[in-house]
Amino acid sequence: MLNALQVITTVLVGLMVGVEFSVAFVINPILNALPEDSGQLGRSHGGRMLGALMPVWYITSLALAAAWAVAGWDNPGTGLVVIAAALLIISVIMSILLLVPINNRGKTWTPENRPEDWKEQMNRWDRFHYVRVAVIIAAFTLLVAALAS
Repeated sequence: MLNALQVITTVLVGLMVGVEFSVAFVINPILNALPEDSGQLGRSHGGRMLGALMPVWYITSLALAAAWAVAGWDNPGTGLVVIAAALLIISVIMSILLLVPINNRGKTWTPENRPEDWKEQMNRWDRFHYVRVAVIIAAFTLLVAALAS
C-alpha cells in the first residue's frame, strides 16, 4: 500500500511540475508574443481554466505527501518527504497570498475593462510563478530521492 502511495504522490507532483513549468516557460511566452489583445485574452482564459484545477491539484499533492510521511514514518527517506511536504505548504501559501489575488483579477479582464497596469500585474504574477515553480521542482526532486532511498 505504501508503495502505491509513493508512486501516486510522485507522479501527481511530477505532472503538476510539468504543467506549471509549461505555463512559465512555454504557454505564457507564446501568449505574450501574440498580437494585439490575443495574449491578454488567452491569459484570462488560462486563469479561469487552470485557476479552477490547480488548487485541487496542489492540495491533493500536499495531502498525499503528508500521508506518505505518516505511513512511512520509520522508512528511510521520510525526512525528505517531510521537507517536500513543507515545500508544498510553501507553494500553497505563496499561491494564496501572492498568485491567486492577481489571477482572480486577471481572469475577469477583457480588452475593454482591463486596468492600465495589466501588463505589470501579469509580469508580477510571472515572477512569483517562477519562484513557485522552483519550489515545487525542489519538492518533486525530494520525493524522487525519497523513493530511491
